[in-house]
Amino acid sequence: MTSPHLPDRPAGPPAARPAAVSWTLVAGLSALALLWPLTGLTGALGTGAPRALTIIGLTAAVWIGVVGLGRVPRPVLTLALTGLAYGLVAALIGTLVPVLSGFGPGGGPAWTLIPALAFDTMWGSVAGLVAACVQRLRGGAR
Repeated sequence: MTSPHLPDRPAGPPAARPAAVSWTLVAGLSALALLWPLTGLTGALGTGAPRALTIIGLTAAVWIGVVGLGRVPRPVLTLALTGLAYGLVAALIGTLVPVLSGFGPGGGPAWTLIPALAFDTMWGSVAGLVAACVQRLRGGAR
């Protein structure tokens, strides 16, 4: 028996691959986690809630500004990974130098790591959505 030969599919344009995440950018933006211990050591920005809100607001503004105005591809994924990396940096600092984390000697409870990382990742995702909106308002990603 002979099998029917099916014609080859016509070659179309190559499928567009999604742009890769810039790991250098993720590392650089997550380094803003160092603001917490630096402001604690220097006494800048005061203490308590005003300091925390200032650091959170400044970090969010930088993330959204860099990714949104810089037209970084895949802003939500980039900032979600940045949030996760931010949480890992903060946890590492809190483990190595617990006094700088605000918990005093011994550091914070270990069970808080997973919820904190989830919160930081969610925070990054929300910032990524805002950055994506900024990109759309400016005319889309490159």
